[in-house]
Order: sequence, then structure tokens, then C-alpha cells
Amino acid sequence: MTIFEKIINKEIPASIVYEDESVLAFNDIAPQAPTHVLFIHKLSKTKNVSEMMKNHPEQIQDLFNAITSFAKENNFEDGYRVVTNQGKSGGQTVFYTHFHFLAGASLGRFGK
Repeated sequence: MTIFEKIINKEIPASIVYEDESVLAFNDIAPQAPTHVLFIHKLSKTKNVSEMMKNHPEQIQDLFNAITSFAKENNFEDGYRVVTNQGKSGGQTVFYTHFHFLAGASLGRFGK
């Protein structure tokens, strides 16, 4: 069982900032921006976005609907970044599909 499944099951605490019937979002414990929230699907059972796209593509829509709602409710519509890491070489450390929402500062561009 991953740490995210333990958070969903309320076995360990998390600073939850958004929840609906399908999605749970909570503050990252090592934030990379003033607002750094992790979005997970409560029913994921997938280890990365490619697996989710193959087996449960509707969950990606659920996640992005939640991200859009969260951004609007928190006045981040002027700019934010959504990132997912896939695989060990891609920087993934928890093998449960999740998206990082980063906002609250000018985030700059990649590839400078």
C-alpha cells in the first residue's frame, strides 16, 4: 500500500485542501512553490499516468476537472503549473498516479 492510499483511507494525516467524490488533494510535504498541492484519484489503482490513460482514462478527466475547480476557487486562474512524473528516471517516487499543482509565484520557463 502506498502512502497515498493510506492518506485516502485516513490512516495517516494530510493537509487536505480539496475533496470531491473522486479526487483528493493535499499539500505537498516538501513544497517546490508557495502553493504545491498533490491531486490523486481515490480509485486510481494505477502507478502512473500512462497506465491510467490505458486503463481508466476517465480518471484523468476527473483529476483535471478537480484541478480546474481548485484553481478557480483559489484565484490561480492567471497561472499555475501541473506536472506528473513517470517512472524512476522521470523523478517519480510514489508509484500511484498523481499530479503536482504549483502556483503562487512566477514559475519561470523550462529549458533556460
